[in-house]
Parts: sequence; C-alpha cells; structure tokens
Amino acid sequence: QVQVVESGGGLVQAGGSLRLSCAASGSILKINAINWYRQGPGKQRELVAAITSGGSTNYADSVKGRFIISRDNAKNTVVLQMNSLKPEDTAVYYCNVHGVGVLSSLDSWGQGTQVTVSS
Repeated sequence: QVQVVESGGGLVQAGGSLRLSCAASGSILKINAINWYRQGPGKQRELVAAITSGGSTNYADSVKGRFIISRDNAKNTVVLQMNSLKPEDTAVYYCNVHGVGVLSSLDSWGQGTQVTVSS
C-alpha cells in the first residue's frame, strides 16, 4: 500500500502565495518522479510541474516563473511553491507519484487539495 497526501491548499488573493506539500509513504522501493496536476472548474486535468529523482524539473508554460517545485528524496516529499497567483490558478491540485513499489510499479495519486485565488 502506498499513501500520497497533499496539504497546504486554501484561499488567497491574486498576487499572493501558497505552498503545497506532498508526502508519499508505504511500500515504496524507489520514486522516479513526482508530479503536480490540477483540475479547474469545467477543465481537464493538466500537468503543472514535475520533478525527477535526479532533480530535473518541468513546468507548464502557464506557471513558469511563478511556481517552483522541489523535493526531499530522503523524506519522499515534494513542495510546490506557488507565487504571483492568478484567479485562473484556481483548481484542485493533485500529487502523483511514479516509481517502484514492493509488489508492483507505482502510479499513485493523492486525494487533492483545493486552491482558490480571488480577484
């Protein structure tokens, strides 16, 4: 069993900042990448940011220069620092973990955390 837990969502005014955390635990042998996705009202889920075990990062064009993803490999945690937030960033944010588990490959999701940006 693998557990993925997000935290840190909330309500913030446009231009503000929020920090999301994702912690993975359980029967994990290796994490290859941790991704943050989001799904806004009436929209499809989209990849926001990703980070590999080696530290390589990737961002959606819409968040480049505003969001920063970082990870603590020893703790299997990832932080998404979101700055200069815009109303269009309003969404449920999900953490997704890719890797290798004790019994099978990993593709695990958290329950999501709501981010609301008011104008």
